[in-house]
Amino acid sequence: MTIKMMLAVALSLCFSVSSAAEVSLQGHFEQGALVRGQVPSGTQVMLNDNLVKVTPNGQFAIGFDRDAKSEQRLKLVYPDGLTEIKPLKISARKYQIQSVKGISNSIMKPDPKAVARAAQDAKQTQAARSIFTESEAFLSDFIWPLTGRISGVYGSQRIYNDVPGNPHFGVDVAAPTGAVVVAPADGEISLAVADMFYSGGTMIIDHGYGVSSSFLHLSKLYVKPGDKVKQGQAVAEVGATGRVTGPHLDWRLNWFHMRLDPVSIVPSMASVLAAKKATKTH
Repeated sequence: MTIKMMLAVALSLCFSVSSAAEVSLQGHFEQGALVRGQVPSGTQVMLNDNLVKVTPNGQFAIGFDRDAKSEQRLKLVYPDGLTEIKPLKISARKYQIQSVKGISNSIMKPDPKAVARAAQDAKQTQAARSIFTESEAFLSDFIWPLTGRISGVYGSQRIYNDVPGNPHFGVDVAAPTGAVVVAPADGEISLAVADMFYSGGTMIIDHGYGVSSSFLHLSKLYVKPGDKVKQGQAVAEVGATGRVTGPHLDWRLNWFHMRLDPVSIVPSMASVLAAKKATKTH
């Protein structure tokens, strides 16, 4: 091998090592979590062989659903052609499971008309979550859209008369009807419906690259589809609409159709409430 060839190989190796060194992943590697990453511009990213959308600057989001398998694989193809496989170990979570007996047949077998309406509602939400935009708001530090007592957690599930119900895919914050809900990050309203069968007043904010926030059981919506919103902007009011037993906000996080835990991208509620209390005492 000539000196010129050796130099070319050495430069290629240096570039490849440099590219790999520029990779970073931020988030909790556990079920229900949203993880955000950075790779060199022009790098192709695949999660378990599924292509991931990447910004021009090499930033992206990936997620792991409630029952994600522990073994996941991230494949990176760098601009120089180098391919790297990064095995990801996803931690399992323990979820709150409650068994409820004695549910009447009328509740176990709802009205077919209600089922049909709920199916139509689901189509609307699925369409909104399928939207892809190039907004990079998903990269920002999210804030809680409402602070207060957490009354429901992600992943919890009830077993009705030995029949498993759907898991809860959001975090519930208890608050009185009329409490103001704010945008957790910048985005565009992709859905705003005053009354859906199960979720009542429902809103979805698209944060870009498949990441979206959903807000359920709202009593009032301040915005409409297509509106651009800023982090902290008032967008709605808490309610008890839809199929609920009391007023609260149900906040949900999605990466396209993958249902994730909003708690994975915000500071703990306890720390936020403690900071508020400390501010008031000074």
